[in-house]
Amino acid sequence: MVAGLGPGHPDHLTGAARSALEQARVVVGYKGYIKLLDPALLADKEIISTGMTGEVDRAGQAVDAALAGQDTVVVSSGDPGVYAMAGLVLELLEARGALQAVDLQVLPGVPALCAAAALLGAPLMHDFASISLSDLLTPWERIEQRIRAAAGADFVLALYNPRSKRRAGHLARALDLILEHRNEQTPVGVVARAMRPGQSVQVTTLAGVRPEEVDMQTVLIVGNSTTRIAAGRMLTPRGYHGKYDLTS
Repeated sequence: MVAGLGPGHPDHLTGAARSALEQARVVVGYKGYIKLLDPALLADKEIISTGMTGEVDRAGQAVDAALAGQDTVVVSSGDPGVYAMAGLVLELLEARGALQAVDLQVLPGVPALCAAAALLGAPLMHDFASISLSDLLTPWERIEQRIRAAAGADFVLALYNPRSKRRAGHLARALDLILEHRNEQTPVGVVARAMRPGQSVQVTTLAGVRPEEVDMQTVLIVGNSTTRIAAGRMLTPRGYHGKYDLTS
């Protein structure tokens, strides 16, 4: 199985994911995600963990364990199908001709963009696009194309993996591209470590974002042309006000 842990707090771990972890004999994941789990869920289990960029290695070990008949759970923060491990595990099974040998199940979790949106108010009430600024696996030129296209189409934008030491300039460049299509007073939510220790929530504007204060554990939500700030919260109207009387 591949299970999503959600934002990381035990309250946001689904019952299905908890049950899978309780029954597993092998738990596989990035060491930072393993630390998010209640130690009681890991008792008497084989733990396979690696650091950053070790996902291919740990996914391969997970496939090996599953093919050996061991109940194996690969964990990801957020949702495993959103910039996470579900796709890699499926690719490895396909590459090894083992799709029929392993009963792969993907258990959803609360993705980071939804956790961030909940803390910000209601910024995703209309169409939105999610873009990762990491060019480790995707050429930066293609990422720029996607930013331009999504910003030009007036999508709300959720920006993942916005800035690291190696990619210190990517976020600033992305914001410049968005500013080609958005007013500088467009609301932006900047959420770090949503719903876990060290949480930080800020509502600002495109002009007010400080890229140097952003890290890899941050998600930015950039509003569209209708997004506004309501009592400190972001609101992207769905359109009810144009069809219904909301004042009575």
